[in-house]
Amino acid sequence: MNPYQIFKYVPLSVLQMLARIAARIMMRLPNLSIVRTIKINMALIEPALTIKQKKTIIKDIVCHQCLSSVESIKSWAMPPEWSIEQIREVHNKEILLEGLANPNGMLAIVPHLGTWEMMNAWLNQFGSPTIMYKPVKDKLTDDFVLQGRARLNATLVPTDSSGVKAIFKTLKQGGFSIILPDHVPDPSGGVIVPFFGVETLTSTLAPKLASKTKCALVGLSCIRRDDNRGFDIHCYKLNNPALYERNTEVATHALNLAMQEMIEDKCSHYMWGYRRFKHIPILQNPYTASTSALAEFIRSNQATTSNPPFETDNTLNNE
Repeated sequence: MNPYQIFKYVPLSVLQMLARIAARIMMRLPNLSIVRTIKINMALIEPALTIKQKKTIIKDIVCHQCLSSVESIKSWAMPPEWSIEQIREVHNKEILLEGLANPNGMLAIVPHLGTWEMMNAWLNQFGSPTIMYKPVKDKLTDDFVLQGRARLNATLVPTDSSGVKAIFKTLKQGGFSIILPDHVPDPSGGVIVPFFGVETLTSTLAPKLASKTKCALVGLSCIRRDDNRGFDIHCYKLNNPALYERNTEVATHALNLAMQEMIEDKCSHYMWGYRRFKHIPILQNPYTASTSALAEFIRSNQATTSNPPFETDNTLNNE
């Protein structure tokens, strides 16, 4: 039996309690890779925060990321009906239904916001989406994830040209696909545009598909309720004409702005432990840059910031 199957037998409330304990332990390890990544991301996008504010939001982000991890694993271990039962309320559902009715198909824009894996089973009730899947390096994990997703009414395609063609075909036939557009792409598959005010390499796949097919674009997120009793799905109508521009840089920037609006309201639920800014033209990789180089970049990028100079903010190195 795959060891991950144990998640099938452990109640979600117990897993969430363990996740919160793990988060508290992680916050005591400031040099832990994921914690340091979150700190650098916050320094890049929110340089005006005070040290106290940074500590608070970093603590919340670590906790939400730990929770989302165990919740995703639980959803893979359980039948789709279980995940659907966890959805308590769907906000602006009419936006999703309108998108699904578009004769040019619909592209669901799903950033790494909240517990998106919990939403998959619910979304698959509306048809058979085409979804890109990149195998996980660890075989046990990959087998487990594939097993969980195989229960859904989805068609998994590889993250290469054949997968892009499959999504294009689905949209042309009036179907729908799901894309997580905030992955860091290979240089050949991206352009440099701002994300939260930071010029960085960004995937062009979703904007190119939208421009060629004129499909509906609908933003989706799955957010844990404040009372921890289930999840709410939020639907966003992404209808800015710039999203369909043939100019890829314009359309990609518009998509980043749309995602930013989705994320800002639930910022601590976003997966800031991901190294989203690995390719910045001036700085290159901020996660391997020296503290002084990072500080200088932040000063030049957002000169109006009122928080203390980066090198005096010791949240990167201690709590």
